[in-house]
Amino acid sequence: MRFSLIMVAGIALAACSPPVPDSGQGVGFGNYEEYQKQQRARDAQLAGSALPPATAVSQETLAADGTVVASNDGSDLAAETQAALGQGQSGSGAATAAGGTGPQPEAVYSSGISQENNFDAVGAQRSIESDAAKIAQNRAQYKVIEAEALPARPGGDGPNIVDYALATTHPMGTQVYRRIGVNLDGKAARNCAKYASPDQAQSAFLSKGGPQRDRMGLDPDGDGYACGWDPGPFRKAVGG
Repeated sequence: MRFSLIMVAGIALAACSPPVPDSGQGVGFGNYEEYQKQQRARDAQLAGSALPPATAVSQETLAADGTVVASNDGSDLAAETQAALGQGQSGSGAATAAGGTGPQPEAVYSSGISQENNFDAVGAQRSIESDAAKIAQNRAQYKVIEAEALPARPGGDGPNIVDYALATTHPMGTQVYRRIGVNLDGKAARNCAKYASPDQAQSAFLSKGGPQRDRMGLDPDGDGYACGWDPGPFRKAVGG
């Protein structure tokens, strides 16, 4: 029984395997012998009509009407070539007159440095005296504007934080005024968040009794500067 199953499986595999091509027919040809016969016939045909060597020069020329004219040597062709070249050179003037192009101008190249960098050329046009006079003329036209005090802002009735910055000398974080309370830093963080900038907080702080009093809880460390306001830039602006 087992042998019968093996035989059936072998027959099934043989039926599924692709056929092996006949190598005697050659690769890509119907019949290799027939191909060889055709190749020998072609070689014999090419041998009967030999091609001229690559260095051979044709002795034929073309007439004006396009017909081929045989020639014994290349003297006629050379003569015709020389005649055509001579005609082209002699007729260049006529072609120029007819076409209106005219002879091309020759390119002119200048050598040396420009007039602006040429000491001799500049010296002939200008002198030390003329330059001195021009400098003096420019200086006479200068206008020095003296610094003036800034005008007062209209409606500026509140405290001036610039004047306050210039009136103080102690740095930030130095306690000058006494502050009493619980959780002063947390209260200052909440209250300072109500202002768009430290300058606005400082102005409000001064208008409510600061720096001696901190009714708004904006100066927990008692340095007189509310919400981290820094007087340093104002002092630096005036050189202080």
